[in-house]
Amino acid sequence: MNLVNYHDGDLPIKDLETIGLAAGGQLLLNVDDLKALLSGRRTGLMELHDLEAENIKIKSLNAKISLMPNKMGKLDLLIHPIYHRAITPDFLDENEAQQLQKGEVASILKITTDKKGNKKEMLIEYDAETREYIVSDTEKILVPDMVNNEFLTPAQKENYRKGKEVEIADGTRFNYSGVDHHGIRSNKLALVASVLIDGGLSYMVYKGLNALFNKKHDPKVAEKLSPGYYSSIKDVEDQRPSNPNEVSRSYTRSGRSR
Repeated sequence: MNLVNYHDGDLPIKDLETIGLAAGGQLLLNVDDLKALLSGRRTGLMELHDLEAENIKIKSLNAKISLMPNKMGKLDLLIHPIYHRAITPDFLDENEAQQLQKGEVASILKITTDKKGNKKEMLIEYDAETREYIVSDTEKILVPDMVNNEFLTPAQKENYRKGKEVEIADGTRFNYSGVDHHGIRSNKLALVASVLIDGGLSYMVYKGLNALFNKKHDPKVAEKLSPGYYSSIKDVEDQRPSNPNEVSRSYTRSGRSR
């Protein structure tokens, strides 16, 4: 789960225009990709056009994009192309790397030590679309306090932070994913995650969710949403338009493939 970290005005529009994802100051992104960018995540795979770098011109390229703050406080646009070969992080052994690449496991937890000797717990996933290992610091993963109006227990929160599957009373199962452009996967097509901030609740509405790792949606289960979900949706509607974490405007990306 990620609340919106950035706003439309923060986006590097000129950079987006150079790769065909904006025109005349208007974004040409679909809502899911926009939410991913504003939440600090990667978009889905898309086709970029007319790229130039170090005297190299590329007519089209399939890649994902993300944003990263620079030293000036502005946002740089990062492009994540499809690599020919995955570069394995130093802290993964060959067997672990192969397990991730072959899709035998969704993620692997590793304890690493930084240059100052501080230990960190890292969640490593593999993005098969771009052939990259995605590494998340578990301490920086924002964990929901509630899902579909049900409070998560400390154990459920810890499991979510570690990339493990969590199930709540209404039958909704979900887990964090740094690879998925939603940042979360579920056995349901939609859910509402809530986080307590400054004594109030902020909501993120997720729709069109991808299935859990190595599983397919059961249509009857995936489409049946609980009373808790609809109650949360009503809370979201009651909170508008003051809620800054809900991306409400629609953007289209014509002629671009996902």
